[in-house]
Amino acid sequence: MSGTPIANEIRRLRFEHGEMTQEALAQACGVTRQTIIALEAGRYAPSLELAFRIARAFGVGVEEVFRWESK
Repeated sequence: MSGTPIANEIRRLRFEHGEMTQEALAQACGVTRQTIIALEAGRYAPSLELAFRIARAFGVGVEEVFRWESK
């Protein structure tokens, strides 16, 4: 079970975008690879700014990357 109710599609989107590496996404967003790893694993909820940066890196809306999973 993830540590946050915010689920994401980062891993799927990375593979749909030419198998983008975690490092490439991290560089595009101005964060560390460890941040991307934690986000993908659901251990960390991004700031609003980072959520927008990630969505922009994939050319999609924030809602296509992140979703709220209520209990």
